[in-house]
Amino acid sequence: MGATPAARPTSTPRELTRIGDRVSFLYLERCVISREDNAITATDDGGVRHIPSATIGVLLLGPGTRVTHQAMSVLGESGAGVVWVGEHGVRYYAGGRALTRSAGLAEAQAIAWANLRHRLDVARQMYRLRFPDEDPSGLTRRELLGREGDRVKGTYRREAARTGVRWVRRTYDPGDFAAGDAPNQAVTAAAQCLYGIAHSVVVALGCSPALGFVHSGHERSFVMDVADLYKVEFGIPAAFDAAAEGPDDVAGRTRRALRERIRAAGLLDRTVSDIQGLLSAYRRSEPDTAALNGEADEVGLHTDRNGTVAGGRNYGAEAIW
Repeated sequence: MGATPAARPTSTPRELTRIGDRVSFLYLERCVISREDNAITATDDGGVRHIPSATIGVLLLGPGTRVTHQAMSVLGESGAGVVWVGEHGVRYYAGGRALTRSAGLAEAQAIAWANLRHRLDVARQMYRLRFPDEDPSGLTRRELLGREGDRVKGTYRREAARTGVRWVRRTYDPGDFAAGDAPNQAVTAAAQCLYGIAHSVVVALGCSPALGFVHSGHERSFVMDVADLYKVEFGIPAAFDAAAEGPDDVAGRTRRALRERIRAAGLLDRTVSDIQGLLSAYRRSEPDTAALNGEADEVGLHTDRNGTVAGGRNYGAEAIW
C-alpha cells in the first residue's frame, strides 16, 4: 500500500536537481520573494504564489523585487541561478551554486583554455554547433569571427523578411533600453534571457563563467560563448516574432515566446550535453556519475607526478605518488 501524502517524508531541495527537468527561466517583478518549506513564494497585490525551488533553472528578478535570506538559501541549495535584472532586463547580476561536487568539467575547461591550440579547437567546435552546414577546420580566429558576423547579419535580414519587421542594424545602448527600436529591444531581451540560462547551466555543471573560448576578459566570457550557441536558432526568431506584434511590452512578449521555444526544444538538456561535449576531450578521466549528481563529496590531493591521492589523510612521513 502506498504512503499517503501526509506520511511521505519532507523532500529536500536537491531531490529535483536535474537541470534538464527544470523550467528554463522564470521572470518576477514588483513582488516579495520568500520561502515556505522547500518552495519560494512570490507575494504581490494579487496574492501569494508558491513555486517549487528545485524546478527553476534560473530566476530573473526584475524591478521592484525584494528577496529574503531564507529564499536565497533554498534557491542556492537547489542550484538555481538567480539573476537580478534592471529595467527591461538591461542590467545583469547573477549568482548560483553548482549542482555537481565534481571538479572534472572545471578542470577540463581550464586545461582546454590554457592551451592556445586547444582553445582555438573548442572555438571551432562552437562554430560547428552553431552552423553545422559549414566546416570550420583550419579557420583562424579572424576567419571564424568574420563568418559568424556574416551569418548573424544574414539571420537578421531573413527574420525581418519572414516577419515583415523593418530592420536597419543592430544597436544597443546598455544605459538606455528605450533608445532602440522594437526589434532591437526584443533582440536585447532575448539575449539577456539566453545569458541567464547559459549562466545557470555553466554554474550548475561546476564550470567557470570567466574562461571563454571565443569571448575573453569578462567575468562571464564562457556564459557569452554558450549563449551565442543558441542565438540564431532561438533568440533572434523569438525576438522578431515579438517585434512583429508591435512595440508595446515587446520585452515581455519576447521572454514568453522564447521560453516556449526553449521548453519545446528541451534546450536545458541540450545545453548540458553541448558543454560536456565541448570539454569531454580534455577530461583527465571518465566522469564520476555519483559526483555529477551531487551524491559524492570526494577531495583528492595533487601529486608530483600529475596524479592524485585521496584527501583526508595525513601524509607527513609518506611519499605522495
